Amino acid sequence: MREDIVKAARGWIGTPYRHQASRKGVGTDCLGLLRGVWREVIGPEPEHPPPYSPDWAEALGQETLLETAQRHMVEIAPGQAVAGDVLLFRMGLGMPAKHCAIVSGPGRIIHAYWGRSVCETRLVPWWQRRIAAAFAFPETAAHRADTAA
Repeated sequence: MREDIVKAARGWIGTPYRHQASRKGVGTDCLGLLRGVWREVIGPEPEHPPPYSPDWAEALGQETLLETAQRHMVEIAPGQAVAGDVLLFRMGLGMPAKHCAIVSGPGRIIHAYWGRSVCETRLVPWWQRRIAAAFAFPETAAHRADTAA
């Protein structure tokens, strides 16, 4: 399953950044990438996001992304995230989490952000300092628990 998640995410590389979009090869934002990988690997999305502005986190000051991830994914310690897991980031100190990426390997993430196409990059210290939370897809978390037992 983890390999399928990473393979699906890599299939989005080069997709242009488009706010609120989630169409491989056409346009996506960071949440759209996560949603598209979910559809490809897991199935139908558990909920659809309402319209949101580029400054939604700053304007609302609510942990919308974090709370949504907590409803549908399994929270794990950020230091335990491995390929196929999801990281959420705070773009400013004291700000709500508003960016997400899929871990593609040790020290690597796949994500979409303003002004860039979906890309695979190193998880450099700038990003590491902004990690707010980490999550496993439900199926990978169940497998993680089975192998730990």
